[in-house]
Formats: sequence, structure tokens, C-alpha cells
Amino acid sequence: MRVVSLLPSATETLLAITGPGALDGAGPVHLVGRSHECDWPPGIGLESVPVLTGARTAFTTSAEVDRAVKTSLAGGESLYTLDIPRLKALRPDLIITQDLCRVCSIDLGAVRAAAAELSARPAILSLNPQTFEGVLDDVLCVGQAIGLERAATGCIVALRERAYRAEEFINPYADRPSVAFLEWTDPIFIGGHWTPQLIERAGGEHRLNPTVAIDGAGAAAGPIGQTLRRAGKSVEVAAGALAASRPEFLIVCPCGLPLEQAWRETELLRAKEWWGGLPAVRSGRVAVVDGNQMFNRPGPRLVDALEFLVGFLNDRPEVVPAEFPWKRFG
Repeated sequence: MRVVSLLPSATETLLAITGPGALDGAGPVHLVGRSHECDWPPGIGLESVPVLTGARTAFTTSAEVDRAVKTSLAGGESLYTLDIPRLKALRPDLIITQDLCRVCSIDLGAVRAAAAELSARPAILSLNPQTFEGVLDDVLCVGQAIGLERAATGCIVALRERAYRAEEFINPYADRPSVAFLEWTDPIFIGGHWTPQLIERAGGEHRLNPTVAIDGAGAAAGPIGQTLRRAGKSVEVAAGALAASRPEFLIVCPCGLPLEQAWRETELLRAKEWWGGLPAVRSGRVAVVDGNQMFNRPGPRLVDALEFLVGFLNDRPEVVPAEFPWKRFG
């Protein structure tokens, strides 16, 4: 099977199921094309897979990118390009894409339009998880689409075991600290979808965008009830609202930015009048995280993100993965 993945998290999922053999066609699945953002895992030859997408915008400042994105979306323009001639030449049997966020990756409509131009119509799998459970379900969806359901099931079991093991380090009787998660810094966007779930499961309280119980779930309390709670998408908030929430922990993880750029954007926040009054800043509990790799990719490494949160919020550094891309700010 010839597969094109236009989603970084899907590429990570595919390779978690199949292993590096998918890159050279040694197994039943061959990854023949990828997006420009598909860069994990490193060191296995992923860079040799043809790139089919590109970004129309380049990062300058958070504010300028936000304005450019809003202008493009208001005009109905895509933020990404798709190399249709190269896609035709690759003759994929399956294209994996998404329709959850037009800002993060190329949208489903553009992919469908491109696929319609191919002489042999490929199957299209759109992954649109909004919860942690949805991310794990997508591992199975990918496995079913490539005929490797059993291997995908084993991958899910291993990820769940790690998540449960991390949560054993949390004291359920301790007070939950307030956590603010910045998915963008100018304007300020607070994390949504699976991120509030992870924060709450790590023992924190995500006040500015908390999870709520789904209809019919009652209080949805306790470990079992966690699966019945949902959060909305990322939301823009005023700086005053962030300050009023008095976060005891602050995580700065701008979507799509590597650690160095995320650090520079955090440095700009230091000059804001409200910054020094945040309890998290005063106590040195500010973390800057690589937003290109972590939290914003709904793939297997969300478990790494949960382990980081458990370690950071509960003072258990031994739980944080050794190579997790973050730095304490202060």
C-alpha cells in the first residue's frame, strides 16, 4: 500500500505502527509522500520522503502571524500549498489528512479536490480527534486503514499503560493547582481540546478552559469519569483574564514554534505589566515547551506530554521523559 501522510501526527502514528520499514517499502506499507512538517521520528530517513505541502506564511512575530492567518481565513484562502503534480506521480492508495484545524495543516477540502484529479482515486482518511481518547482511537483508525489493526492495538495498549503509570504519581487528595497553558502569546490563546484533559489528569486545574462532563455523564468524577469530560477548542483571552486566573503554573507552548522561538516569545511577555504579578512567575513555575513537537500534535507523543505534566505539576522530575523539549523560564 502506497501512503501519503499530510499530517505530522499521522506520520508519527503510521511509523509507530509499522516501524521504519514503511520508509523504504520493506513492509506491507510504503510511505511515499509527506507534509513539510512531518519530521518525527528523526534519524530513520524520513527526510528522504517527498514533501507535498508548504506554508504560505513564515513566522515573524506572534502578532503578525495572527493577523495574516485571520486575513487568509476570512478571505477563504488556504494557509498551505499542495503539490498536485507530484501527488499524481506518487500514485497513492491512501491519503491521511485532517479537518480539525485549518491553521495547523492543509484542510480536507483541498485534499479531496486534489484527489479528484488523480486517475486512480485514493482512499482518504481524515483524522479529527478532539480528546485524548480520540487520539488513541485514531491509532486504531490508521491501523485499520493500512491493514495492520493488530499492530495498532498493541501500540494503543502500550500508550495507555504509560498514561496509567504516570497518573499513579498524582495525589488525588491534594489541592489542584491552577494551570494556564498558552497556545499562542500575542494575542493570548489558551489551550483546548485534549490539552485541558491532560492538565486535569496530571492533577492540575485548567480554569480558563476547563473540561465539562458530556450530557448524561453526571459529575463524571474519578478516573473512570475522566473519559466522559470534554473541553472546547483553543480560546483567545485578554491578558487581564489570564492575570485574574492567578495561575500557580504557567506553560508557554506556542503552536508550531520550536523551543528557541517559544523562548523568545516568552521573553517578550516578561516586559508586560501583568507578567510579574502572576503567582507562577513569582514562584519560578514557568515552563517553555517546544510547540512544534509537543501538545499541538495529536499523536502518540501526547503520552510524553502527560508524563511531563505529571512531573512538572507534582514535583516528580523522574517522570518527565529524558528528551522532553522544555526549559524552565526565570
